[in-house]
Amino acid sequence: MVASKLKVSKRKAMIARDPVPGPTQTARYERKREAILEAAAGLFNERGLAGTTVADVAKAVGLTTTSVTYYYRKKEDLAAACLMRAIGALDDILAQAEGDAPQGRPAATLTEFARLYFSHLADTAGGRAPQVINFWDLRGMTGPQAEAPMQAFVALFRRLRRLFQTGSPVFSRNEQNARAHLVFASVIVAKTWVLRYEVEDYPRAAQRFADILIGGLASPGARWSPPAIALPGSTPQRARPDAPEVSRDAFLQAATALINEHGYSGASVDRISARLNVTKGSFYHHNATKDDLVEDCFERTFEILRQAHRAVQALGAQGGGDGWTKACAMACALVRHQLSERGPLLRYSALAAAPASRRANLWAAYERLTERTAGLISDGVADGSIRPVDAIVAAEILMGLVNAAAELQKWSPAATEANSAELFVKPLFFGVFRA
Repeated sequence: MVASKLKVSKRKAMIARDPVPGPTQTARYERKREAILEAAAGLFNERGLAGTTVADVAKAVGLTTTSVTYYYRKKEDLAAACLMRAIGALDDILAQAEGDAPQGRPAATLTEFARLYFSHLADTAGGRAPQVINFWDLRGMTGPQAEAPMQAFVALFRRLRRLFQTGSPVFSRNEQNARAHLVFASVIVAKTWVLRYEVEDYPRAAQRFADILIGGLASPGARWSPPAIALPGSTPQRARPDAPEVSRDAFLQAATALINEHGYSGASVDRISARLNVTKGSFYHHNATKDDLVEDCFERTFEILRQAHRAVQALGAQGGGDGWTKACAMACALVRHQLSERGPLLRYSALAAAPASRRANLWAAYERLTERTAGLISDGVADGSIRPVDAIVAAEILMGLVNAAAELQKWSPAATEANSAELFVKPLFFGVFRA
């Protein structure tokens, strides 16, 4: 069991501490607190921060709401504790990988990190280790409870970034940040897609995951010259004082950006209306409910992904029909779109906060698009333009890269629409440690 093997350091004790002071800790208190955290992490992962209440957590562990508030006064305190626990677990795994792998060999450290991380996910699936909360709830938190998790998350990111600060080649700070963001985003999203595997196959999934990040997708002799493809659509009209009426697409774009920035609960009707400089009355003139708007945001995102697939399929008639060319072109177009005036795409993490009655259909649509991407990669493996890789794992990483591009500029401020393909997409296709 990985959880029992991880080395507890002074740093871990600092990162994993409960950010909210509690009563004197006894063995009984600790057991009950862990049960509360485990139930809360599961509910937050399933429903998101906005869709979970303290009463829900209390019901899940057979306690009264008052009993839970004895440990955590507010839902935000509980979410912060779950996040700190998850960050502490990842920090321990990375620390052990650094200690076990040969010094100066970052690829070996990343391989070992993947092995330990997927082993931890296997222990979680078997009930032998605590759940790792989805980090996208960190985006929706505000106030003093958000400070400690955010600081710990940034410290963990910087520790991971050290993989790109040693050895050869020498990467610029901007390249280090972009590649660390790619790896970190891939690690975070892996806990979702690995669920399609049998637990006994998690080690194989870890090997294939690390192999793709380190070795890339390029077959020997592959060249980086992705053709530009156009994604249909225009920049939505933005509200102006002299033009109070805005297009439907402008509402979708504003809501998408705010959900990405603040989470579902943070993207309030007031915030969306303020960004567009319209009244709440105008909002409800264009949208029946906020939930309807969020569902339409997903449909807008899915349609853009479909348009990218249609565009690369048309490349075959132009002499660019191999899987490598299509996959490169699609990834570059979508990442550029994320950083353009027409972006962003809605981060798929918002699925957790989608209305329960609609969530299953939205998940199914996202999975179909991922499988369609896997088909592109399979075609490339078949025609020899992409080296032999697990097409499903590669598609999940590629879709995660497109998803993570929405936050690229937060971690790599020099990233732009013009340089994003070279800075962020190319490392996945050739390997994150290659220049």
